[in-house]
Order: sequence, then C-alpha cells, then structure tokens
Amino acid sequence: QVQLQESGPGLVKPSQTLSLTCTVAGDSITTHYYWSWIRQSPGKGLEWMGAIVATGSTYSRPSLKSRTSISRDTSKNQFTLQLSSVTPEDTAVYYCARAIVGSSWYEYDFWGQGTQVTVSS
Repeated sequence: QVQLQESGPGLVKPSQTLSLTCTVAGDSITTHYYWSWIRQSPGKGLEWMGAIVATGSTYSRPSLKSRTSISRDTSKNQFTLQLSSVTPEDTAVYYCARAIVGSSWYEYDFWGQGTQVTVSS
C-alpha cells in the first residue's frame, strides 16, 4: 500500500512563497510514476499543478510555471512544491498524488489526504 502525506504551513501571507512537502511510504519516488501536485480551490475543480518523474525532470502547468518549483529528496523519499508570489486566489486544498501516465491517458492511483493552505495577511 502506497501512502502519501502532505505537510507544510496552513497559512501563508500574500507575496510569500508557499512550500509543501509530500512524504511517500510504500514506494520509491524514483519509480516510473508521475509524482504530482494537485489543488482544489473553493468552489472549483481539481487543478493539476505539476509533477516530478523518475529522472528528476519536472513538469508544470503552463499558467503556473513561472511561479512553480518542484524538487525532491530521494534520501527522504519526499518531493516538494514551492509556489512563489502567492495571492488569496492560491487558497486551496493541496494534494500530492501518484499518477500513472499513458500515451493518451492518466490515472491517479494514490492520494494524500490533502492539506488546507490559506493565503491571507
């Protein structure tokens, strides 16, 4: 059984950088999956933010790419999301998840429980 757990501050001030860590148990983040960050803002659907893969390459949502950084610590089996210059519109529940990606499809098979992040002064 694969388990993912998000951690990080629940409150971030506008213009600061949001930093979240996902700790993975039951699988290595160097395997062939897409280790992903997804968020859900109030009243909106799920939004894929980005992912890191086995090679260490990262992918980001184009609209967030300039503010997003995804990295990993293989010794701790963790991957991290940093989102800079946050605004109240970045208030959301943030999830980490493991994704299987095919040529024209994808599926999230394991999720973290999610962590609420509020951007407010």
